[in-house]
Amino acid sequence: MGSSDIAGAIRDAISQSLPGAQVQVSLGSPGHFSIAVVAEDFRGKSRVACQRLVYRAIAPLMQGDRAPVHAVDQLTTTTPGVSAP
Repeated sequence: MGSSDIAGAIRDAISQSLPGAQVQVSLGSPGHFSIAVVAEDFRGKSRVACQRLVYRAIAPLMQGDRAPVHAVDQLTTTTPGVSAP
């Protein structure tokens, strides 16, 4: 699976877990990604709670010795209408 395929799998997993979310995935070094997610589901939740929702969605892509996702170098989670910090 190539990096662009993995980025698509990350987007799909997050979109399935957080319907209506806007998801951007940027490629870093092999197996490393930056993710930005804007979702109404984050409203009223702490930053850690929002990040947990995203990590839970992509957990299957990070499990095992041959996992396609080795690390998330940057994760930004915001609600619609709110600027990222």
